[in-house]
Amino acid sequence: MYHDICRMFARYNAWANDRVYTAAAELSPHKFAEDRGAFFGGMMGTLNHLLVTDRIWLRRFTGTGPSPTALNIVLHKDLPTLRAERVKEDARLVAYIDGLTETDLARTFSYQPITTPRIITQKLGPTLAHLFNHQTHHRGQAHAILTGLHRDAPSLDLVLFQRETGVGME
Repeated sequence: MYHDICRMFARYNAWANDRVYTAAAELSPHKFAEDRGAFFGGMMGTLNHLLVTDRIWLRRFTGTGPSPTALNIVLHKDLPTLRAERVKEDARLVAYIDGLTETDLARTFSYQPITTPRIITQKLGPTLAHLFNHQTHHRGQAHAILTGLHRDAPSLDLVLFQRETGVGME
């Protein structure tokens, strides 16, 4: 059951990211880079942060892939390159989740946060819930940036995703 929820959220995550990136593609390069007062500045900083944190978490989970060393790194300043990397990371996350079992989700793992030198040990399942919740939090900021720029911000409702894709409706 918990695995099905994680699979749904991995797919929702990719769907919602695609909707945000599609809306962001309508911004001029200046508006994309402009500091809008969000936690990571503007759209560029926010979308980079989400890619950075997913890479950090997937590295912790799998032991492979890039491992950024700061939460505010700007990996890509241009949206097309950033979007291409986002698509790859979303596919990587979906594949990782698909390969897990309920037993895997109940196991513990240890990691060292970037922001503190101590080792944290926790269960994988609740940590994945954090990853998905974190994405939703910052996508909400991206949505607010779009709204503040008087752009049509897409609906990111989970129920819309479920209705459109059938995932989570079974």
